Amino acid sequence: MQHVGIASAAGVAPPPEIDVPKGDLTVRTIAMPADTNANGDIFGGWVLSQMDQAGGIAGVDRAQGRVVTVALDAMTFIRPVRVGDVLCVYTRVSHVGRTSMKIEVEAWARRFCTQVRERVTQATLTFVAIDEAGRPRPIPPAVPSPPAVT
Repeated sequence: MQHVGIASAAGVAPPPEIDVPKGDLTVRTIAMPADTNANGDIFGGWVLSQMDQAGGIAGVDRAQGRVVTVALDAMTFIRPVRVGDVLCVYTRVSHVGRTSMKIEVEAWARRFCTQVRERVTQATLTFVAIDEAGRPRPIPPAVPSPPAVT
């Protein structure tokens, strides 16, 4: 994306915004022929499944226990995923409530035999922490990260 209509005092437009994955790499897998639709592209449901798994991993880590998916906001497929592409799914916890949390999920394809990466879709998934009986339970406070070793 480029910034449109913004110029510095010298009259030069700022550099284009670089699109990079946001969050932690949570799932990485290869798209296989068995995952294709009738058109030969990777099935959107397969991509969604990988995103749900990645969101679940991030949710379990944050909630320190079992979680279930309860909602998914709008999802638009930006580009197709093809056989041989490596699907990389990134997650970021964006909001934590008493029993639920929102996790931003981005799916990127690293194109077969290249280093080219393209975002293929993104969504916000909502998870609820549950106890052994399947009832909502409070999400504990975040565990502080250990200090960086220098």
